[in-house]
Amino acid sequence: MARPKAPELTERELEIMQVFWDVGAQTAQEARDELDERGRNLAYTTVATLIRILTEKGFLQQTNEERPFIYEPIRSFEEVSQSLVNHLLSRVFGGSREKLLVSLFGKQRLTKKERAMLEEILREQKR
Repeated sequence: MARPKAPELTERELEIMQVFWDVGAQTAQEARDELDERGRNLAYTTVATLIRILTEKGFLQQTNEERPFIYEPIRSFEEVSQSLVNHLLSRVFGGSREKLLVSLFGKQRLTKKERAMLEEILREQKR
């Protein structure tokens, strides 16, 4: 019996979405070619199947009726990444942002640029 489709993105689905977020609307062949340029050689049928699944899940939409079909993202990178972070926060860190922050920053030194960005975020939070 087939496993039910997960509502969240699998690793391969996320790879496909990254191509659509970076490039925009495109065909399955164009997405496969872009993946290949990025060093990820997948068969056309694999990419087409993943695009069909992403369409069924509501991440992509088909924009035309004639072949080759063109697909574009429905959900933005910001929306999806926020959802994934919230999912991670809930499942791994029990909803504790403090534990997440300790995990992110506890053992590694922040670069000057990262520290400045974090300070800016904290200043914005105070406003």
